[in-house]
Amino acid sequence: MFKRIFPHPLLSLLLVIVWTMLVNKVTLGNLILGVIIGFALPIMTAAYWPGRPEIKHPFKSVGYILIVMWDIVVANVQVALIILFKRHRNIRSHWIVVPLELTTPEAITVLAGTITMTPGTVTALLSADGGSLLVHCLHTDDPEAVIHEIKTRYEARLKEIFA
Repeated sequence: MFKRIFPHPLLSLLLVIVWTMLVNKVTLGNLILGVIIGFALPIMTAAYWPGRPEIKHPFKSVGYILIVMWDIVVANVQVALIILFKRHRNIRSHWIVVPLELTTPEAITVLAGTITMTPGTVTALLSADGGSLLVHCLHTDDPEAVIHEIKTRYEARLKEIFA
């Protein structure tokens, strides 16, 4: 019964928040319209989400988000230092193939997005079999260390969240 009324409760909440931010004014009418949109859209689109992933540990996802936000701040500083103080000939950019243990498309998408959001790295390609990502690093002396960091810092946590 609950799943029929709220097929995607987090999406409903997110829609209400986004609607309130878009209208840029918190009034009773705007909140009511946001709640209507938050209820109606997930119900209307539920048929298009037949095999949606289950997040088994939502609190671990909060920790993951905090780690990613911290890594984005740190990587911004690192990239700024590379750009400002490293000579072009001393920058060692690499293409790295990151083998994946993740199997669900949603988890792989989150991992690829995380890598891309972190300055200095960009996910360029997912292999045809979904078993690896091609990642470009702006600067690294040790490509294996970058692979290890991606797998331990991000992929392992995503396996816990989506497992």
